[in-house]
Amino acid sequence: MNQVTLLRDALRPHLAWHGARLSFLAAFLIALLRVKTVNFSELATGFSGEAQTDSHYKRLQRFFRHYELDYAEIARTVVALMAIPEPWVLSIDRTEWQFGDCVFNILMLGIVHEGVAFPVVWCLLDKRGNSNSTERMKLFDQFLKYFRERDIACLTADREFVGKDWFGYLFNEPLTPFRIRIREDHILKHGRQSLKVRVLFQDLQVGQHKVLRHKRQLWGHWVYIAALRLEDGSLLVVATQTAPKSAIADYAKRWGIETLFGIFKGIF
Repeated sequence: MNQVTLLRDALRPHLAWHGARLSFLAAFLIALLRVKTVNFSELATGFSGEAQTDSHYKRLQRFFRHYELDYAEIARTVVALMAIPEPWVLSIDRTEWQFGDCVFNILMLGIVHEGVAFPVVWCLLDKRGNSNSTERMKLFDQFLKYFRERDIACLTADREFVGKDWFGYLFNEPLTPFRIRIREDHILKHGRQSLKVRVLFQDLQVGQHKVLRHKRQLWGHWVYIAALRLEDGSLLVVATQTAPKSAIADYAKRWGIETLFGIFKGIF
């Protein structure tokens, strides 16, 4: 039994596609692994069989021109094939890719597994620069539509993904535990005291880690704050509703999505 047949049979329980389409998908994925690019001209050379490269090129064109993918079905298939155990660590991030004069600004949410984030929902932003709370909430709603019953350990995100509305959304039902990095100039309130993050952790030396004993108010929400002094002297500061002692280590898993972006940039 050849590779295409084996992969087609593995995909069959998860995708309600007819045999010819499943066979093409299997052949496409194997070709992608071989040539490591999505350039159709090069990708066509990675298909096996007796057909000419030009025929494979035309098959690629027909498939992506005429067939509308069910992304919910694809997301569930990825999760099933990878057998990603629960609870899941999620990572949300944004990346910009430029092809000539065309810029793609992609907001993506993935499930971190063995050091890589596997993308399950994403959207193209019709602008350059940072996402806003509405765009993030819409993306996360899409994730919940597909995977509401799944057990979530935490959502990780960098300093772009902050703000009153976004934090309020994550505090609402279903509550989503998060480990989100905040900036050094953000102001934390405790009683009548309001201090910038950098002031509260000014005593930390390189490599030292500290968790504030009591919750602080950030944009009207009460969160725990943990910080680590990095080698360049800056602070890595993480806000979380729960488990503050593991917040820094949990946040580090966010780098799975950076690994994913690195892989993508190698093939696009």
